[in-house]
Amino acid sequence: MAVIINGRDLTVEQVIAVCRHHEKVEIAPEAVEAVKKARAYVEKKVADKAVVYGLTTGFGKFANVSISTEETAQLQKNLIMSHTCALGKPYEQKYVRAAMLLRANSLSRGNSDIRLETLQTLVDMLNKGIHPIVPEKGSVGASGDLAPLSCIALGLIGMGKVEYKGETIEAKEAFDAAGLKPVVLASKEGLALNNGTQMLTAVGLNTLYDAMNLMKIADIAGAMTGEALHAIAKAYDPKTHELRGHQGQIDVAENMRNLLAGSKNALPLHPTKVQDPYSQRCLPQIHGASRDAINYVYEAVSREINAVTDNPIVFPDHDEVISGGNFHGQPLALAFDFLKIAISELANVSERRQERLVNPALSEGLPAFLVKNGGLNSGYMIAQYASASMVSENKVYDHPACVDSIPTSANQEDHVSMGSTSARTAAMVLDNAQKVIGIELSTAAQAIWLRQEMGEHGIDNLAPATRAAYDFIRETIPPVEEDIIMHDQLQKFDEMVKDNSILEAVEKVVKLK
Repeated sequence: MAVIINGRDLTVEQVIAVCRHHEKVEIAPEAVEAVKKARAYVEKKVADKAVVYGLTTGFGKFANVSISTEETAQLQKNLIMSHTCALGKPYEQKYVRAAMLLRANSLSRGNSDIRLETLQTLVDMLNKGIHPIVPEKGSVGASGDLAPLSCIALGLIGMGKVEYKGETIEAKEAFDAAGLKPVVLASKEGLALNNGTQMLTAVGLNTLYDAMNLMKIADIAGAMTGEALHAIAKAYDPKTHELRGHQGQIDVAENMRNLLAGSKNALPLHPTKVQDPYSQRCLPQIHGASRDAINYVYEAVSREINAVTDNPIVFPDHDEVISGGNFHGQPLALAFDFLKIAISELANVSERRQERLVNPALSEGLPAFLVKNGGLNSGYMIAQYASASMVSENKVYDHPACVDSIPTSANQEDHVSMGSTSARTAAMVLDNAQKVIGIELSTAAQAIWLRQEMGEHGIDNLAPATRAAYDFIRETIPPVEEDIIMHDQLQKFDEMVKDNSILEAVEKVVKLK
């Protein structure tokens, strides 16, 4: 089913459907009328020689330079060409597609001075699979994502390079092959296309979506570790968590109860210990706090993807053109900095649980580094090193980008959000966290197998949900009886986390919050 855009009710899930699964996009009839109405109003302003920023003036520090009616079209083309200053490796296709959709949705609201034919061509590019090449670096998230969005607009006007059917070719060549015509920009259209937060939002939204799945997989990993280390399940009793009242904590505790329901390894009480260490006992409190942060980011992103973020904004019904600052990325910069910290904490506590699994002083009787014949074999010794490396690396990325403003445009833009950096580093943190939690799944599965080998019936004592996770793992990944090329195994765990297959296997048994 096509995703219908009108600038008002696009969802995170619909963006994912378009950017990852190539769902078709259509402009809603009411959006068509709103766009036409706004454009007619702008064209009247131009005809009346009204002084309007970006229509009849230059940009940024050049806002006081008047532009003649005859030069308005050239002004917009010059804007796009001059602003394509992004550098570095290209963004992944899913990010570019998401940014194109978000820009189209914002423009469809009818406050951005775009012609319907220009908006329709942008949508057609999405539907035909024409994706401009957009380098990652060059945005400060101030007047939005000027450099990367200009790269998208450059493709729209038939210039620069695009990705089309798996090849990088000239934009004009792709348009010809797809049966489309490049746009010739009219007054204000260049500014309407490159002034906004859609690129940073696209990156952050994709990271957010994966984080929403990762927080569930982190609960699964924690439950499997709980099985391996004979966790005291009473710590997840709802009475405790309701007393504190944080919804994320309450939800994680419920997940843990459901994941461990029926376990004969993780019992309500343990005969030889009173309580578990924090990494296990406080799992709802730690994972739950990250969950609450992620939910906050979801709300912020849901607002932003339906926002009008260019400048100036037209209000035809009020006969007003207002020069404001909706392009400023601060609301998303703060959110994505928060997101990466929340993701980091899922990995931080996962690595601590891994340490308890591999350390014979902490592992409740498991062999050192989870391997038979230790000494000759090193087992999971360096797997924990790898996790330690990545959680420490994340601490560098976790520095909040939004506090590091730097003036631009001759101090006209004297405070910037650095939201693009927030989003990109959040994606880097996510990648590390997925790998770390994959390693916990690997070590926990190995520990459960070793319990069985030690005569403790670890596998047979698993809860139905954790047994589903264990069986899924063992369908393709055998236990480690002696040293192997560990990279190959850990890569498989990284993949099952990233493609959510481990989550899907568990949710056939129990639905997680």
